[in-house]
Amino acid sequence: MRVAAAAVALAVLTMGAPAMAQPSTTGFIRVDQVGFAPAEAKHAYLMSASGAPGARFSVVDHRGREVLGGTAGRDLGEWNAKYPHVYDLDLSKLNRPGSYRIKVGTLTSAEFKVAPAALLALPAAKVVTFFGGQRDGSEALRRASHLNDRAASVYDWPTFTGPDTDQIKGDLTKVGGPVDVEGGWFDAGDYLKFTHILAYVDTLLWAAKRDGSPDPRLRREAAHGLKYLDKMWDEKTKTLYIQVGIGAGNAEGTFVGDHDIWRLPEADDGDQAEGHQYIRNRPVFRAAAPGEPISPNLAGRTAAAFALAAQVEPSRWRAQQYLDQAASIYAMAKTENVGQLVTSLPHAFYPESVWRDDMELGGAELALAALRLGDSRASGWIAQAARWAGEYMAQDSGDTLNLYDVSALAHADLVKALRKSGATGLAVDEKALLAGLKAQLDIGAARAAADPFRAGARYDEFDSVPRTFGLAATSRLYRQVTGDRSYDAFGTAQRNWALGGNPWGVSFVAEVGENSIKCPHYQMSNITGRPAVGAVVNGPNSASLFEGGLGGHFEEMPKCPADDVDRYAEFTGHGSRFVDDVRSWQASEPADDFAAIAFYALTLMSKD
Repeated sequence: MRVAAAAVALAVLTMGAPAMAQPSTTGFIRVDQVGFAPAEAKHAYLMSASGAPGARFSVVDHRGREVLGGTAGRDLGEWNAKYPHVYDLDLSKLNRPGSYRIKVGTLTSAEFKVAPAALLALPAAKVVTFFGGQRDGSEALRRASHLNDRAASVYDWPTFTGPDTDQIKGDLTKVGGPVDVEGGWFDAGDYLKFTHILAYVDTLLWAAKRDGSPDPRLRREAAHGLKYLDKMWDEKTKTLYIQVGIGAGNAEGTFVGDHDIWRLPEADDGDQAEGHQYIRNRPVFRAAAPGEPISPNLAGRTAAAFALAAQVEPSRWRAQQYLDQAASIYAMAKTENVGQLVTSLPHAFYPESVWRDDMELGGAELALAALRLGDSRASGWIAQAARWAGEYMAQDSGDTLNLYDVSALAHADLVKALRKSGATGLAVDEKALLAGLKAQLDIGAARAAADPFRAGARYDEFDSVPRTFGLAATSRLYRQVTGDRSYDAFGTAQRNWALGGNPWGVSFVAEVGENSIKCPHYQMSNITGRPAVGAVVNGPNSASLFEGGLGGHFEEMPKCPADDVDRYAEFTGHGSRFVDDVRSWQASEPADDFAAIAFYALTLMSKD
């Protein structure tokens, strides 16, 4: 539970002078609630309302015995007007395995552990549990849901009432079907399914399997995702289906969408309510007309998922099948006169604008799979990946690893392909790719240097938590291909921030840590009362997004928190706000892509 604010007398320790009593102050100690490997840099934070330079802290074990003492380091800067001081607490000398808390006067931190890096396997395992809960169709680990998706109708893209709305104008126009799109995972706290998201997620799950995740359930979940992607790709007609379901209803009020009602997924197949025709029989949409080139972001990341599966599949015959399927999808990419990328309907749900990174990733993973299988096409895919890497660095660089930019993984894996093949004379070389990886880390490191909690992502934009995990993963990808550990401490600090070492003192992974998110915007958890184990939420977001309030509750939505009190209001700062409330989709909605990058980061770090 959250550590309550308490009055505490803080002493200033100065060399050659007796300790001087400080006026009492209120404050909090923030720390990663999972913990640290023995050799890692270890930092916690004292956030206080008044100055407390040189305050003494102690670390106590589970019996309350002090095992480490020290004094607060420099003031890292203001968080907000109420807490203008944040002091660094350096715990790096603590390397004995055990469970600990930090004390400053009467303030006490949440518990954390010092243990081998494998301690991260437990939170990673909880994230895999979340994917099991997100399953749709007959293989759902709850009751089966959306079995009507087995014979779904295909519709033309809807017309929306404006560029910034998901409300549809008129009715939908049927253009084909039936098609079998049963299965997969729900995208987030709703029940829509998107190829754009699922391909990214499955790519990261297969990458985690390849890169050493020991979780025995991982292969089953990754295979579940790949089975769905196989359904979304029609090899015979060269058609990629991109979405199942619609978010909102239409302006005329003749039908509702997924976001308009709050319910359990197994209720949909039998929902006979007026206007619920597209809840009961969910529409399917295509990326492009059959046989027409498809958006390159979709082609690249979908091909990457199949190619990564080919890299770890024990059966050589099946691996070759995966590779051939990846090659077929990759070859359909539209790379001339691209225009607006295809992600979801509406595009504003997932407004991706960069695609060369996806094509680099697809080419790199195809090449690695081909090299493993002795397929002669490897050199061609390496050349294509190098081309797109060069164009990405010339035209699109400036972001870090997240749903909208996969270049960090692409760069690292293209380096591996170059080394395995010995290829030279390409559009980019190994040196340029490593420099591109380093540049992304430097973006995060520059932000972290100016932030009192060492955050490398921005608090006041969407996806702060997944971007933070993305930076943590990139720090290990960089070390993986260079042997350079100079960004290790930065990467560790990013994981620390996401798991509790942040201004709110919240672990943004449900059921991970002493004070994890309690009220996610997540229907299955909210209605049933069961915890959303392993769900990863967006975290803080721009305070401006909350100015109109959180809105009302759906009739079927149990209140959470029960008293509607925002317990984190006092920590709003740096233009950002975090609200742990079931209505707070801006901050507390979990999503598959959030979970996937968190899982991949934890996997890479558990190998330290």
